[in-house]
Amino acid sequence: MAEKNTGTYMVQKRKEDNKWEVKIKGGDKAIKLFNTKAEAVAYTDELAERNGRGVVTRASKGAKAGKFTK
Repeated sequence: MAEKNTGTYMVQKRKEDNKWEVKIKGGDKAIKLFNTKAEAVAYTDELAERNGRGVVTRASKGAKAGKFTK
């Protein structure tokens, strides 16, 4: 059986169109775009579980704006 990849998925808001993007940390292209953070996080959680990867989310506002959270 193949070993699962241990990379990390990122969820963050794009400034140019205010959509939430899912991408692999360090990658250039978005895997998928969403209108809401909740949709993006739900999709990413499912994707990460299937592929054995972690997930981090970048806060878009508040005291933690711009910082990654788990």
